[in-house]
Amino acid sequence: MKTKLMIDGRRFCLNGVPVYQELPDCPPQYHGLLMNARFIQGVFDDRENPRQFDRFGLTFDAEENTDALIAALPQWYESGLRAITVGFQGGGPCFTMENTGIANSPFSPDGGRIDPAYLARMERIIAAADEIGMVVIVSLFYGAQCRFFRDDAAIRRAVETACAWLKALSPTNVILEIANEFEFFVFDDYPILQNAESMAALITFAKAASGGLPVGCSGSGGYFSQVVAEASDVILVHGNSQSRQQFAALLKKALAVRPARPVLCNEDSPSLMAMEVALRHGVSWGYYNNLTKQEPPTRWGILPGMDACFAARMRERLGIPGGDVPEYAFTGLAPHETVQGKRWIGIAALHPERIDRVEFTRNGSLYDICYLDPFTVHFMENWRQGAVEDCRPGEVWRADIFLTDGSVVSLEERIPEDVR
Repeated sequence: MKTKLMIDGRRFCLNGVPVYQELPDCPPQYHGLLMNARFIQGVFDDRENPRQFDRFGLTFDAEENTDALIAALPQWYESGLRAITVGFQGGGPCFTMENTGIANSPFSPDGGRIDPAYLARMERIIAAADEIGMVVIVSLFYGAQCRFFRDDAAIRRAVETACAWLKALSPTNVILEIANEFEFFVFDDYPILQNAESMAALITFAKAASGGLPVGCSGSGGYFSQVVAEASDVILVHGNSQSRQQFAALLKKALAVRPARPVLCNEDSPSLMAMEVALRHGVSWGYYNNLTKQEPPTRWGILPGMDACFAARMRERLGIPGGDVPEYAFTGLAPHETVQGKRWIGIAALHPERIDRVEFTRNGSLYDICYLDPFTVHFMENWRQGAVEDCRPGEVWRADIFLTDGSVVSLEERIPEDVR
């Protein structure tokens, strides 16, 4: 393999060199970080009802979905991304449907077998990332998809099965994540995943069973477990739903673990102000945009709006030329960004710290005001927003962006015809 991941204290190295050190204009404080994005649906399928994902102007196909992700990797690499998280059980398309209505687990009920089609897709992603110089964080378990397992013994066997496959594959560019947000209530029926001590034991087991891959496990936004962190080679944290101060407090806990090891946030939000908190603390940050990157079928490239602002801001921090994008742009108004008349509307901002608030007007009437990054209509949490119902072509949306210097920038767009 071409890409060999190594860990040196808190730093990630690729082929013996701290990540980003090869970039001539990258500030030294960012050397050894691993900027990443949550591309959790990279091997996604639905064995019971895949046609429910014929939407957003696309027809879903599991193989094409993986191929499209692979095709997008060079664009992301060029902007500074060096790792992606891909899950065998995917993740929730949280804006549009419940995960309990999806059958996306490749594991047999006893954990002894993994669907060969999923393995082949994951292998293609690992190989493509290796070729370009990227790392894949392979995540095993996700919430409601574990409902197909018989019991805790089946889950432990599934870890063993996955690790045996990885050991035979012998990748040098993989970090293994046992579960996504293991302590969350969705794992209530499986104490082996929800208990910190048993999770630490699974991590230790997976290190040996995988042939020595670095292993960790994430908790939900703001969660920290000392025992899990001490068992992990990489401390995986999530910044969802956290204020900047809360996120900083979480990072301080993780950074205090000894001996020192890398701390990597592999799920946060589109909030670029959260990204800045991570960078100031020397922590690798994970971009998570549910609407553009976790709603199948996914357009995996750098889309206009929040994707483009993240990529440009990452370039800015890492000293990578290019990536010019508009300072502000509407999101959720593209022809394909609609489901049953619903849209998720907001403003993407390259420098959100300059914004005091955004006032959204619908057809001439004030509709909503947002005071927090990311600036969205129906803001709920930094990663989640509510839908705007009954959106119709021809509607006029206006955003008045009130800046902290007292000036105002205004944008106005019409909703186009939907893509069928």
